[in-house]
Amino acid sequence: MSRGRGLDTLARLRDDLRAREQRETAQRALEAARRRAEESERRVFADAVGPVTPIDAGNRRPHDPPQATPEPRQRELDEQAALREAWSDTVDIESLLLTDDGLGFRREGVPPDVLARLRRGQWAIQGQLDLHGLRRDEAREALGAFLAGARRQGWRCLRVVHGKGLGSPGREPVLKAKVQRWLAQSDAVIAFAQASGPRGGAGALIVLLGGAPR
Repeated sequence: MSRGRGLDTLARLRDDLRAREQRETAQRALEAARRRAEESERRVFADAVGPVTPIDAGNRRPHDPPQATPEPRQRELDEQAALREAWSDTVDIESLLLTDDGLGFRREGVPPDVLARLRRGQWAIQGQLDLHGLRRDEAREALGAFLAGARRQGWRCLRVVHGKGLGSPGREPVLKAKVQRWLAQSDAVIAFAQASGPRGGAGALIVLLGGAPR
């Protein structure tokens, strides 16, 4: 190998080493800049948040999300079937119905003034059922489901609209007497009275369920 060629080779090696050193220097500079930026962000966050006390891992409790309560569909169907069998349309409750202008019903042991308070609207109505347009069996099932739902909600005072029978044959309130009989046979009901004019008059009943009325 000639001396000139050897010098060229050494020059290329020197240039390669210098270029490699420059790349490594630039890489180290980039890493240092990245670390400084991360440290600056950490200090800004720490200043914004303030002192932090680590949580003791031994005191942690796993959080289980609440499970949706399954709807007791079969139980409701069974209850409705039982109502169809238990609530009679022919049971005689005439002796239990008061026959004054504010037709009403109360169970034994319920004070007489309860009916007067119902008629005067001294308890707020918490729920309403409108039976207009329903056939007998539909109305009976709807009333049973309504009473069951009201008891689950803790409701005490309800309004049941049975209509005045103006659209029925003979213009007689077909559902009125049936609804009275069904309500009188329900263990949940302790009293009911015909609604006052503003609350539905002869087309509705105000019903009181068992429990301490509010």
